[in-house]
Amino acid sequence: MRSLVVRLDSFGDVLLAGPAVRAVAAHSTHVTLLCGPRGADAARLLPGVDEVLVWEAPWEGFDPPPVCPADIDALLGRLRAGAHDSALVLTSFHQSPLPTALLLRLAGIGRIGADSTDHPGRLLDVRHRRLPGRHEAEAALDTAAAMGFTPPPNDDGRLRVLPPPDTGGLTGYGPYVVLHPGASAPARAWSPDRCAEAVALLADAGHRVVVTGGPGERDLTRRVGGDVAVDLGGRTSPRTLAGVLRLADVVISANTGPAHLAAAVGTPVVSLFAPVVPAERWAPYGVPVILLGDQSAPCADTRALTCPVPGHPCLDEVTGQDVVRAVHKLIQERPS
Repeated sequence: MRSLVVRLDSFGDVLLAGPAVRAVAAHSTHVTLLCGPRGADAARLLPGVDEVLVWEAPWEGFDPPPVCPADIDALLGRLRAGAHDSALVLTSFHQSPLPTALLLRLAGIGRIGADSTDHPGRLLDVRHRRLPGRHEAEAALDTAAAMGFTPPPNDDGRLRVLPPPDTGGLTGYGPYVVLHPGASAPARAWSPDRCAEAVALLADAGHRVVVTGGPGERDLTRRVGGDVAVDLGGRTSPRTLAGVLRLADVVISANTGPAHLAAAVGTPVVSLFAPVVPAERWAPYGVPVILLGDQSAPCADTRALTCPVPGHPCLDEVTGQDVVRAVHKLIQERPS
């Protein structure tokens, strides 16, 4: 059976779909993952994916493209060429899968399933309704199971990526902790000054610190790392970042893609979690986590991209010393 899995969001969202993708792969001869441009690098890291199709949907992302009939026709052609027998559409709790389901129906896919609050009419063959309080990774697995895609018996349901390369040449050898100061939205980011404070205190406590960031975050990582950290800003691909995170004792990160990548390689996370989305659904999954940040702050559940509260108190009241204590606790509790 040829199966299609759709997850049109960002890097971290696609990683959270990984356990569901593996469940689909266990029942399929070929799995195609349809994702957006921001999730493509994560899609290529997932076990069980045979082919990645990239398409930017006009209903996803911070700055979606206009609706273009020619673009949609081209996508339909690619989907028809895939001759998929079934499709699993994965979305976040606040998104509708029905625009995607309509296109899949037009592409001739015979069996389509999704988690849908809205009445789907004839767009879905399997309409799942998620249980309250489920993490996004668990909700995706539940939806896959409703389609008949149950995980294989030896699959623990945790996040996973393909084996990363050796990154000792980037980090140097010996134990270290990683601090990732960037975030996909300003409302989710710890301030650069707080990040720099944490780096200095971790170094004073005897830790080697590695600071990571994307190509557009070099100024940020240079500022945060100062003279005491290894600055890898702009120096890692998604695969090499996975290697850097895998060998870290602990990763310190906001609620953003690298936090989920750390979970996918089995590394504990100090999660600086702004409550603009609920932690029960979006915290790093399947690894030891210490959650820092006021989860009852006024911004809770607003899905705000920019903090609506002056001073960003939900995160910036967290101190560098709070992070050091959390790092020590996770290291002490980590199995040898």
